[in-house]
Amino acid sequence: MITMERDTETVHEAYSFVCLHCGHGWEEEYEIRHTTDLAGHRRADYFTRGVRVTSPLTRAECPSCNRGPLRILRPGRVNSTRPYLA
Repeated sequence: MITMERDTETVHEAYSFVCLHCGHGWEEEYEIRHTTDLAGHRRADYFTRGVRVTSPLTRAECPSCNRGPLRILRPGRVNSTRPYLA
């Protein structure tokens, strides 16, 4: 099946994450491609460093401890709280 795209809009967003289990914090930037196909169906594909990834809003595991839950914050929040986590 061939799916043809009608529209693609690309935006860039960044998020900060903190694991509430182990305290690990990190930030990630995403290229988000919002696409509408010819049938009018919309989807969003997330990319980081050129690799397609799942939406950070649905990720539930910390890359450090493979647990969670995670808190999602505005970008820049992890670095501003690091001195307090030590």
